[in-house]
Amino acid sequence: MGKRVGIIDEVRGIAVISMVIYHLYFDLVYFYGQDFGKIVDTIFEWWQPLIAGTFIFISGASSLFSRNNFKRGALCFFLGMAFTFATAFITPNAPIYFGVLHFLGIAMMIYGFIGRGTEHIPAVLGIILFAIVFVFTWNVPSGYVGFFGLFKIYLPANLYSAKLLFPLGFPSADFASLDYFPLIPYLFLFFAGASAGQLFKSGRAAKGFYMTRFNGLAWTGRHALIIYILHQPVLIAILELVFKLLGKRTMFL
Repeated sequence: MGKRVGIIDEVRGIAVISMVIYHLYFDLVYFYGQDFGKIVDTIFEWWQPLIAGTFIFISGASSLFSRNNFKRGALCFFLGMAFTFATAFITPNAPIYFGVLHFLGIAMMIYGFIGRGTEHIPAVLGIILFAIVFVFTWNVPSGYVGFFGLFKIYLPANLYSAKLLFPLGFPSADFASLDYFPLIPYLFLFFAGASAGQLFKSGRAAKGFYMTRFNGLAWTGRHALIIYILHQPVLIAILELVFKLLGKRTMFL
């Protein structure tokens, strides 16, 4: 089935808009010293992983429709490395070492190599299984696995002292990154999305999933990558101008 799945474009569009709002908040707090209070901070603290998780799940679903996931992934990873070098100058205390673009790039390439094998798992079963493993491994970057605090199995400490295993999900105690989405646990969320993509591609999902109801959201979702690349420079330029006009501290002007 080759036609677009409207719900994928629209949900990605919502995630893009949410991301821009979150980064506006982040820039105001981190770069311009604004204080929005504990309640607002808590809302955004919980909102950020939800936004990223949506991108990851939807990217997994989109992989079923890609002609070349390896090429798509290589581009994402290259852009992620460009962000690493850029943030090394802008925020030298915490560059982006393995952010969402790095993760998506590697995940897409992994899917390009082995993803077709997972398509033998029934779609609904795949969604459930991968979601369970995702929840089980959620705290791997914190040193353990388990379910909702019911039990914890601590992982060997030498995995985290190795320093170079942070892309897998084993950051050292002194690891710092403004954006961090390791392969464990997020690869399982990506593959849960890929299982959902099987339903969409087969045409067995409800008809409403294929409809495009909001063209603006769908357009935004289809141009997510270019918006991701450009939105931060645009936000910073606008904030620099506004804060300069208000006679307040700026980063560059």
